[in-house]
Amino acid sequence: MRGRRTPPSPGPAPGTGYLADDATPPATLRLQLNALQSLSRQTFAVRLVTLAIGTPFAMANTTGGPQNHAVLLAAVLGITVSYAMLRDWDRFAPRLLAHPTLMALDLLLGAVLLLTASPASPLAYATVCTPLLSGLLYGWRGAGVLTGLQLAVLVTVHRTWEHHPGAGVSTLLIAGFCVAAGIIGVTLRNLMFRFGTATQALSEATSRLAVAEAVESERARLARELHDSVAKTLHGLALAADALATSADRPAPDPAHLRRQAGLVASAARRAAAESRDLLTDLRRHTDLTTTPPTDLRTELTTRTADFESRTSLFTHLTHAGGTPPPLPPETTHHLLAITSEALENIHRHATATVAEVSLRVTTDTLHLTVKDDGVGLPPALTLEEAQESGHFGLLGMAERADRAGAVLRLGSDGTGTTVTLTLPLPVPPDGEHSTPGPPRQEAAHA
Repeated sequence: MRGRRTPPSPGPAPGTGYLADDATPPATLRLQLNALQSLSRQTFAVRLVTLAIGTPFAMANTTGGPQNHAVLLAAVLGITVSYAMLRDWDRFAPRLLAHPTLMALDLLLGAVLLLTASPASPLAYATVCTPLLSGLLYGWRGAGVLTGLQLAVLVTVHRTWEHHPGAGVSTLLIAGFCVAAGIIGVTLRNLMFRFGTATQALSEATSRLAVAEAVESERARLARELHDSVAKTLHGLALAADALATSADRPAPDPAHLRRQAGLVASAARRAAAESRDLLTDLRRHTDLTTTPPTDLRTELTTRTADFESRTSLFTHLTHAGGTPPPLPPETTHHLLAITSEALENIHRHATATVAEVSLRVTTDTLHLTVKDDGVGLPPALTLEEAQESGHFGLLGMAERADRAGAVLRLGSDGTGTTVTLTLPLPVPPDGEHSTPGPPRQEAAHA
């Protein structure tokens, strides 16, 4: 088939003409229509071959003159039509589908050839193609009408050749083939359409499921971002406001201390407003982290631990061992930093700790990020399901972020604090680009 054209309609509108009692073709079944086209074109190919082989048998039985010319004309027209349908199906098939009488005209050409040949000649097998094509193209009614006409032709041919040896058996055999071919054609046609309907329904259900999963994923993402940004900042704002109220209730409040407390409240409020605006912007126009320039993980960890210590007055230090962290995808870096920030905030809120440690260790194939404190530790046998039910959405968000980053998150508590360990496999660099790990380094962030 030449070019890229839209497959033709399988026939007249459902409920009219030859499709009145057939399966209704679904609207978008390109695969099924292509399969029907292929079957129809192959049937025309078989018909072309049988006509080419059987025409000499018909010519051998002519007496010359007008009869010879009629047989030759019928053979040329039949072969030409079959070749045209095989070569330019997209061009001629719509006309054949819209006008089933054209198939009856082609059947007449085959009848002329078969009358001059015999039911035992190869031309008889060309007649089987007509019921098969009518079943594929027109359904039950079309197959019934054209198969009936073909049987009438076979009866006429049989009466002409009834005294020829084997004519009766050959005619009966071909007639059975014609009936079977018509039934097979209609069955294949309707099975393809019904299979296409089921496939289309499955595709639509899969699409709806994919949309539901995407919505659920986006809800989980927004929940993580809200918890790790606005909710966290508002919690800090509430603590700063409580401290300001406590300082103001003292008999002789220190004005400088009050100004510092009020500054913390104002700073937290501005940060909450900025984070809310960032979330709204993200909802309006989702940020594609894949196009964001890579962030240096060690530099960002240094900045965040220093900011955490300045806000909370909790002694925090950062250690770095091994080589320089390789460039990571922006989304992965974003999740690692968010997990680190959440672990530090949990230390500040729940651990009653005096020291927080953040350590980054890089080997040739693994990145280890650890956040540790000397506080009261986690409740015994705490699971993620229990954390979600008890309102500890931070732990759930950390686990989800680790999973999206392709890392392994472990929580440990030995009675003297909590340890959050994140292990991220690193891609192995090409040969000759391995970096030699340097000596362990330590960096401290102080207020």
